Amino acid sequence: MRKIEMTSLQIRRLTYAALYLALAMVLPFVTGQIPEIGSALCPMHIPALLCGFMCGWPWGLAVGFIAPLLRSVLFGMPALFPGAVAMAFELAVYGGMAGFLRRKLPRRKGMLYAVLLISMIAGRLVWGAVRVILAGLSGSSFTWALFLAGAVTNAVPGIILQLVLIPVLVAAMERAGLSLNRN
Repeated sequence: MRKIEMTSLQIRRLTYAALYLALAMVLPFVTGQIPEIGSALCPMHIPALLCGFMCGWPWGLAVGFIAPLLRSVLFGMPALFPGAVAMAFELAVYGGMAGFLRRKLPRRKGMLYAVLLISMIAGRLVWGAVRVILAGLSGSSFTWALFLAGAVTNAVPGIILQLVLIPVLVAAMERAGLSLNRN
């Protein structure tokens, strides 16, 4: 049997990813204290995006996929079907796209926002597609109005928070040398 060796970089990525996953478990408790907009702040989206940006696409994808499912099993929120299942695909795309595009595109000032916007749009489109599939499987419907409400209208506070907070955090962590999104 071959001995598995982990490099220091792999161990650091695993540790960071575990911290982002833990953050995804805890943040909804914090934002849930603001009943009017708590869930609209999309608290689990932030750790998935940050994990992608900081650890790379495989880690962001994994944390994004696992977070809503694990939170559903542990705490009952979001509801497993269809909520957590659709969110798992959405957040996987968030983390995966953020990590992949951040690594592949030039690290100029505006590119951070471009990567964030592309990741957010792709994730929301995947969420909508998965909701349509799940609605078909369960015999219910998922309309264009429901998509717009779930992906845009109800999520405006979270979208604004992500557009303001993520670039600031990513830039600060990259300046501090905390980004592990490299070879």
